[in-house]
Amino acid sequence: MLLSMNWLREFVPYQGAAQELGDRLTMVGLELDGLSKPYEALRPIVVGHVVECGRHPEADKLSVCKVDVGDEVLDIVCGAPNVSKGQKVAVVKVGTTLPGGLEVKKATLRGAPSHGMICSEQELGLGEDHDGILVLDPSARVGACLLDALSLDDDILDISITPNRGDCLSVLGIAREVAVVTGLPLSLPRFERRTSGPDISGPGAAGLLAIEIADPDLCPLYHGMVLEGTAAGPAPGWMRYRLHSIGVRSISNLVDATNYILMELGQPLHAFDLDVIRGGKIIVRGADAGERFTTLDGQERVLTPVDITIRDAKGIIAVGGVMGGLDSEITQKSSRVFLESAIFNPAHIRKTSKRLGIPSEAAYRFERGVDHLGATFALERAAHLMAEISGGVVRPGLLKAEPRPWVSPTLRLRRQRAEALLGIHLERSLSEDTLISLGCEVHDTDGLRPGEKTPPIQWNVTPPSWRRDLTREADLIEEIIRIYGVDRVPPILPVISHSLERAGQPETRHAFLHRIKHWGKGAGLNESVTYSFVAQRDLDFLGISEKGRIPILNPLSDDLNVLRPHLAPGLFAALRNNLAQGAASVRLFEVAAAFTADAASETTAHEQARLGIVLHGSRYEQAWPREAADLDYADLKGLVEHLLGAFALPTGEYSLAKNPLSWLAPCVNIAVCGKNIGFAGRVKPDMADHYHAKKPVWAAEIDLDALFALHREATIHFAPLPAFPPVRRDITFIAPVAVTAQAISTAIAQQDIPLLAEARLIDCFEPRDKDERNLTYRLTFRHAERTLKDSEADKQRDAVISGVQKKLPVRV
Repeated sequence: MLLSMNWLREFVPYQGAAQELGDRLTMVGLELDGLSKPYEALRPIVVGHVVECGRHPEADKLSVCKVDVGDEVLDIVCGAPNVSKGQKVAVVKVGTTLPGGLEVKKATLRGAPSHGMICSEQELGLGEDHDGILVLDPSARVGACLLDALSLDDDILDISITPNRGDCLSVLGIAREVAVVTGLPLSLPRFERRTSGPDISGPGAAGLLAIEIADPDLCPLYHGMVLEGTAAGPAPGWMRYRLHSIGVRSISNLVDATNYILMELGQPLHAFDLDVIRGGKIIVRGADAGERFTTLDGQERVLTPVDITIRDAKGIIAVGGVMGGLDSEITQKSSRVFLESAIFNPAHIRKTSKRLGIPSEAAYRFERGVDHLGATFALERAAHLMAEISGGVVRPGLLKAEPRPWVSPTLRLRRQRAEALLGIHLERSLSEDTLISLGCEVHDTDGLRPGEKTPPIQWNVTPPSWRRDLTREADLIEEIIRIYGVDRVPPILPVISHSLERAGQPETRHAFLHRIKHWGKGAGLNESVTYSFVAQRDLDFLGISEKGRIPILNPLSDDLNVLRPHLAPGLFAALRNNLAQGAASVRLFEVAAAFTADAASETTAHEQARLGIVLHGSRYEQAWPREAADLDYADLKGLVEHLLGAFALPTGEYSLAKNPLSWLAPCVNIAVCGKNIGFAGRVKPDMADHYHAKKPVWAAEIDLDALFALHREATIHFAPLPAFPPVRRDITFIAPVAVTAQAISTAIAQQDIPLLAEARLIDCFEPRDKDERNLTYRLTFRHAERTLKDSEADKQRDAVISGVQKKLPVRV
């Protein structure tokens, strides 16, 4: 939000420095992003008086002028067709550089000397008009600085507005905040209400326009006013320059007036040519599926029932809250205007704006919510401003339909709750006075007298209509501490207590993801936090399919131009950074979201919580007293099994992927209870080398949403600790390479052997020149009520061997 200090001072008599005000606004949540003086380059330019003006003897299109600039009279050759004697003009003296970079020098044009330049608006950077010079008001003082003559000596604050503070997307909205933090009075703009002609809302004018709203959810309020005798033309300079200073392009006096009120009061408006509205009706309803409409920019749009349309008796004339229609726009021939002011459903406006790709200033405000009760004041202010600058008249009365009037909510604010959250004692001036200064109505519920200093136990608070973000008690408490100053709160950690009522409640997704992070740290991994955005070239390098990618329309850089479909690119970049710092062993994990395109989703994106793991380098930081070895698949699989066990799930099933990922070889699918939850494997050596890895890189990704669902369905059974010792037997199965260890483990588990407590693979040996492997399993047998005999354990072992050999081609 760009804010003109001169404009702001029309609402609040603030006389301090712009930087100081920006700092104070930053402390209450309106962060100052920048401060500029857009017209500072015009300071050397002065007001001149053309005392003589005649034709150039050698050029028909040039004029030779003598211009008084206060301390001297300059000879200037000017090529503008509108220059004439007696004008006050903007003069650039020799040696001055214009905003576009042109330095004015002494020159001789067709034999006539020229010692300066008379400028147009375009040359001054004040607009796009270059057909003639800028003619100033006759009252401008000769020799004065142009900035002073045009009131352009202004500071522009660039203020970052959070999405919940749509009320601050206007000069009035920020002026309310300034009035609160400075204690200065707030004044609304004044205007003279002059009307002429029959009342458009009276009984005799019922046929002028009838407003129908089909669905109050789409449009709870729609009203308008009528102007007649308007003459389209350029807006006055003061309006054009003020809009230009905050980045709004001037179009015409009628359109500029609506943009002026939009930036001043935050209420989007739209002006229709009344003569092209057919049938004397304005109908507000959702579009028909597949309906087509040509907007102001000349593009044909295909609409859906989500889109709010403004119609006359024969068809669409505007997409409500987004853009008007080509056929009903204000033109140079328009003399009768219907000015609309409405309230539209924010969710519908946002969906329409995003789907059609029309990010207008009006839609930006509608989708954040505008002031319901302030819409009428903005309409009246705009109508009379348009009449003033266009020569038209405002018809008395108001055309209005309001099927759902504004009802202000009443919120409860408890002192005890507020003090518990804030950690400070609430004085009456810190609670009631703050809320009242923000526009809230505050009523005691204790019956205390207003003069008492002790604050009541509870208040009933009614927020103002422009604060749509105040919907609950916590919002009011936040407002109190925001104005008081978060930096003034002593840094004392609050006491957090949990009642027994919370025991046994289902775990939230947030708590589950938090536990995953604790698991990762406890398992000896280092947490990595990377951007949600990655580079398209990184995805191409890993061979990730272009299908499902979500590109960023306005990326911060080429390195951050697409949402990540996997966590791998960010983790591999973190691996490279760690290796560049000389790390011998890298164990990283990240809990974050991955994104894929989904047309069925409301946001067109599917967001999935994932756990990414990357291992590289030595198994131990120091070899002695341990055996020197590198991390391998067993370490990665062990981490996955440990994760599943930590969340009361089976150890999982592991199988080579039929459709392996392009960056893993081998690539192993991980399934739990028959449901695929992720993958694991070794990064291909040529790709690992790109990340400066000299040893194998092992990576895994787990779908945490699927894991969370499985965890919530898992049933935990409690059993007494074993009182009798186990009996263990080791068995080595000689199996073809095609028979996996998972297949043998499954064959053992499928047997009905009640005394078998555990079967764990403890060794794998592959003889040279043989297409087979020796897989050693350790079987643990245990009886719950007595000690097993060796003969009983041997019998159970033989049963296991027999069962496996019946299912698989193995020998012992």
